[in-house]
Amino acid sequence: MSESELTVLIVEDDFRVADMHAAIVDALPGFTVAGTANTLAAARKSGPVDLALVDVYLPDGSGIDLVRELRCDSIMLSAATEAETVRAAVAAGALGYLVKPFAPTELAARMAGYARYRKILAADNLGPAEVDAALDALRPRIAAQQLTVVTPSPTKDLVLQALDGATGPMSAAEVAAEIGVSRATAQRYLAALATSDEVKIGLRYGSTGRPEQEFVAKSPPRPR
Repeated sequence: MSESELTVLIVEDDFRVADMHAAIVDALPGFTVAGTANTLAAARKSGPVDLALVDVYLPDGSGIDLVRELRCDSIMLSAATEAETVRAAVAAGALGYLVKPFAPTELAARMAGYARYRKILAADNLGPAEVDAALDALRPRIAAQQLTVVTPSPTKDLVLQALDGATGPMSAAEVAAEIGVSRATAQRYLAALATSDEVKIGLRYGSTGRPEQEFVAKSPPRPR
């Protein structure tokens, strides 16, 4: 993990949803998932992180209470849309509130906005314009549109061709081996394509350990 990466804790009662959110975050440059927790108790035992993505409804209590306790930033990810719940989450300290269900690009946009927020606030002193820019970054309407643009390149085409020609989902390592690039390069292009909604992220569960990300093209096969 790079020292410059922002660490993220996923707090979600459904472990498959938690893993899916973790896959989206892990695919984004500049972020790493420090762990997932399915209960308040498990979340409270987690180590320090930069950001927590927290559901409201957890088996042993409310995620809003957790946000109030946390010594890190937090964003709520929840299907709860009651005005009282949203107000309570904001009052507890949540920087944002993303309503489920949402597309991976929406979460990617929020994460990109949070990264910009942190970058602006890295300065010792801020002027009024910087304060406004930092707070605006947390509501990235423009950023969400920008994320849909992926610069054309031969490597991008090779990645998409590999996915198009596969008989099933492929991992970053498999894509890298198929087209002759490093795993890091393949992961970077796959992350960009995932945020632009050209590929779909899934999870490959093994017998042990964390599930591995896998990718499948969403577009029709390209002519060769």
